[in-house]
Amino acid sequence: MSPVRGGVGAGPRRRRMPGPAGPIGPRSHMPGGGGAARSLPPSAPPSARLSAGSGRDRSMSTLKVYSTSVTGSREIKSQQSEVTRILDGKNIKYELVDISQDNALREEMRAKAGNPKAIPPQIVNGDHYCGDYELFVEAVEQNTLQEFLKLA
Repeated sequence: MSPVRGGVGAGPRRRRMPGPAGPIGPRSHMPGGGGAARSLPPSAPPSARLSAGSGRDRSMSTLKVYSTSVTGSREIKSQQSEVTRILDGKNIKYELVDISQDNALREEMRAKAGNPKAIPPQIVNGDHYCGDYELFVEAVEQNTLQEFLKLA
């Protein structure tokens, strides 16, 4: 008989999945980077972290995606996921702003959208409002995402 691998109760090995990454709030996203900038010390200012590794000038505007981590709406969750999935897939850096963390962030999003009832996701580049989910999807379908995001 061959020796049993894995010791007592050996069965199929299961990989342990990592737990939650931490509190949700404004953060920078770069695919494969887990939200952290490349090789920057923890003492580096946030502005350096947002522009690290990019060929862009640090004075460039920051793309923000206003979202919420607290919603019962499957539609909103799905829309937020699709926006971030597409941006990640195209290697477009953005800051995810969770409006559920502070009422001031929700009011900021609505003021930039020019709609007192705006709901996430909403996309802004610096002081320029880009649009909501429907406009985002339309830009993707028409292959005009760079212009929509005011990156071109």
